[in-house]
This record gives sequence, C-alpha cells and structure tokens, in this order.
Amino acid sequence: MKKLIPLTLLALTATTAGAQSLNGVQLGLTGGYASGLSGEIFVLTPNVVGPVGVKVGVATTRAADAINDDSDIGSGKFSAAKANGATESGMHTVTSMDATYSLGEVAPGVNATLYGGGRYGAFNATESYGNSGSVTYSTNSFGVGAGAMVNYALTGNLGLVGDLGVDHFFKNTINTTTSTGGSDSFTTTDAGYQAIDNRFVRPGTNFKARVGVTYNF
Repeated sequence: MKKLIPLTLLALTATTAGAQSLNGVQLGLTGGYASGLSGEIFVLTPNVVGPVGVKVGVATTRAADAINDDSDIGSGKFSAAKANGATESGMHTVTSMDATYSLGEVAPGVNATLYGGGRYGAFNATESYGNSGSVTYSTNSFGVGAGAMVNYALTGNLGLVGDLGVDHFFKNTINTTTSTGGSDSFTTTDAGYQAIDNRFVRPGTNFKARVGVTYNF
C-alpha cells in the first residue's frame, strides 16, 4: 500500500498534465465521511466523447471503527480488551476510475455529473495491547461504485463541489501479522475466514459524502 499512493498520485499528475489542453478539465480535492474521516484527490476530464468523460481519483480514510467490539477469536470479546486498555486503528486507501456523464448546467452556475466505475481498495486495521504486542489485519479488494457530483462555479477557475456516492467491495484474502513477526493468510474458503472477517472491520457497501474545491484548467 505504501507504493500504491505515490504511484496513483503520479498517474493523476500525468493525467492532469496530458489533459490540460482539454477544455474544462478539473483537479479536485474533497473531504468528508466514508466509514470515517475521508479525503480524495481526483482529476475529471469531461466531454471526452460527447457528454461522457473520465474521472480518476485516490481517497484515504481513517477508519471510524477498525475492530469489531463484539468479535471473539478465542480470548473473549474485543470490547473487554478495550476496557483493559487495548486500542484500535485502521486506514482505507481506495483508487477509483470512473466513466462520467455530464448533465450540464442544472441551475445558473451549477453543473451536475454522474459517475460509475471500478474500485481497488487497500484496507488495514490494528488491535494493539501496548507492551503485550499488536495484530494487524490487511486485505486488497476490488469493487464497484457510483455517485453524483455537483459543482458550483466561483470566481475565475475555482469551484465548490459536493460528492455523494456508494461503493461496494468484494471479500478477498485477509492477511494477519503480529508485532513479533508472525503472519498468516485466510482465503475466503478457509474454515477460519469467518472469524477473522468478523474481527476486521472494512467497507462492504460504503456510503460517502464529501465536499471540497475544484480548479478548472
């Protein structure tokens, strides 16, 4: 995942540089909620073929809930461990590529765009027990998503944008690592997958709402 973010940002930069000669290309930065505090950077190239365009983005989210409090993998519920000082944290990184459809100006200065396409998510969560060590869960999953964006033109090339959407990610192999160097993998057909799947909180169907700014080239 450490390599995914810079590679994606490099692709976004290349896309922006190559698209600057196209009228209306947008570079956007949004923040809001998507299973936790979330932000996204995207490049939208509208009207590639008629009203159809392309949107590429990368989003990161600090998980609001990383470990299921009610899960028990043999040592009692995690809620009991939290009561004794255990902590949890998690991060989601989602790369998206969408086809877009411009609805044009739906009100003075306001443009609306529909989008839908593929997702690739890198998810991880850690349960930590202080000096007793920690366990980290991770998985990479493909998904699909759709949504709508509304952009309000400000002065010059700047605009305000609102983004509402939903993504769905498919289950995949879950990897576990411990602070002592141990590791394991659980495929979706393994007998122990259900318990680990219940322990590790990450998006299945994920609703998102973000607002931010855009710059039009």
